[in-house]
Amino acid sequence: MEGLRTRREWLTQATAVAAAGLAQPARGHASQATRPEPFTYCLNTSTISGQKLDLVEIVEITARAGYQALEPWVREIDGYLKKGGNLRDLGQRIRDRGLALESAIDFFEWVVDEPERRKKGLEAARRSMDLLQQLGGRRIAAPPAGAIHQADLPLLKAAERYHDLLELGDRMGIVPQVEVWGFSQCLTRLGEAALVAMESGHAKACILPDVYHLYKGGSNLTGLGLLGPAAVQVFHFNDYPAQPPRASISDAQRIYPGDGIAPLKEILRSLRRIGFRGVLSLELFNRDYWKQDALTVARTGLEKMRSVVHNSLS
Repeated sequence: MEGLRTRREWLTQATAVAAAGLAQPARGHASQATRPEPFTYCLNTSTISGQKLDLVEIVEITARAGYQALEPWVREIDGYLKKGGNLRDLGQRIRDRGLALESAIDFFEWVVDEPERRKKGLEAARRSMDLLQQLGGRRIAAPPAGAIHQADLPLLKAAERYHDLLELGDRMGIVPQVEVWGFSQCLTRLGEAALVAMESGHAKACILPDVYHLYKGGSNLTGLGLLGPAAVQVFHFNDYPAQPPRASISDAQRIYPGDGIAPLKEILRSLRRIGFRGVLSLELFNRDYWKQDALTVARTGLEKMRSVVHNSLS
């Protein structure tokens, strides 16, 4: 695909990239370098997944673009291993590039009603957490995989199941985050995820919200103001257009922050009021962006996130 470099070229550039100072702001925004950054900027790898890069190349792009953190999908880690990759080497590469592995994405069935499926889901979660622990990861998404068509999911039972998942996370050194999924029939809204986290009875319980999913599921954004600083550690950041309407909009219509109609200033100000100083992770699935140069997309996304954040401070 036009604009993509070969693996050898990426690896040849690695030493030079590290020496150049990978945590610097994206090119063209030097004036922002002196501004205090209230959040950690992270790249969810879905944003450039359409370019079909391997995980080593994605790490290099994330660092070159100026992010501080990376949020990969477990299936990408599996792909790296299938090609003979070494987790210790990859973890060291991530750290050498000045990146933190703040979170990761997976779809284990931790919340389903059927005991056998849930048991297998926890086994899958254990395996994924083990991979992340070896890489130096910190958290993993816990969406309602396997139960998205279950409108009558008992939330107090879900809270008990989340407690079990958190206990597993304690043993593995990884924090699972209840993820709001706006298109699902359960854990659709922020309040539902908050109930599951609150009633889990576990000190590390937390929520993983997403600008798009809050909109898709119809969450009232005033709910963010009722949360505390420990409730949200990672926030998936993106924007959406006025059309198509909420009922029919899909992940593919997510766009760069600031390019749509999402009340991003309101969201960011609410987050700051509750003491959130965590991770904003750019998560997009835009097919048009996938046709472009991956580094350009990553840089553009970071520039637009920074711009929206700084405008929210005024």
